[in-house]
Amino acid sequence: MKKQLLAILLLASPALVLASAGGAHLDKAQIDPTNKESLQRGARTFVNYCLSCHSAKYQRYNRTARDLGISEDDVIENLMFAGEKTGDTMNIALSTRDAEKYFGAAPPDLTLVARVRGVDWLYTYLRTFYEDDSRPFGVNNKVFNKVGMPNVLWELQGLQKPVFETETNSQGHEHQVLVGLELIKQGSQTPPDFDRTVRDLVNFLAYMGEPIKLERQALGIKVILFLFVLLILTYLLKKEYWKDIH
Repeated sequence: MKKQLLAILLLASPALVLASAGGAHLDKAQIDPTNKESLQRGARTFVNYCLSCHSAKYQRYNRTARDLGISEDDVIENLMFAGEKTGDTMNIALSTRDAEKYFGAAPPDLTLVARVRGVDWLYTYLRTFYEDDSRPFGVNNKVFNKVGMPNVLWELQGLQKPVFETETNSQGHEHQVLVGLELIKQGSQTPPDFDRTVRDLVNFLAYMGEPIKLERQALGIKVILFLFVLLILTYLLKKEYWKDIH
């Protein structure tokens, strides 16, 4: 029994660590994995703003085209810029050694990031960069303090500054608490349009984490219905076999 409890605690520990890692409020992403237009826009944003540094090495271009209802010609023209084949995975030219040299650490692969972080975390993270001159790239993040990534979407969103308030803890010490962000320079998109852009991007990241999700869910419903019908037939068969036995 003790070994079983220990195993459960070990399996649950990563989730507990992630849950306790940040106390920032997360906005609801409200993505729609059935909305192919949203997924197509998200794929375009991903390729234009993320794929230069982050790979998606477990996702293939032709699988993306098939699932999102895009022709392979459109994929080649709009999503592939380095002469890859449509059967290739979404890799990048930046090597791990060069990435560590330029950024201090290699940018992570994003194929499974939505499953690791969660869609609400990603949606909030991508919208809450703010100016911080103490950081190497001049920005910090509300849900990822001391982030090591630049705000690649700043041209769309604009620039934000942090709003702090002074609070006193139980020991009587004062400290600054981040309570909000203020837009000081608007980008090429209005705030609602930028929120939609990020939502589409997160929708695509969630799709990449499990491309077969919708098919799996549809198949699961069919399997449950089949088992329900089989249960009825099995019960009737059992009654027929045992009807003369008291």
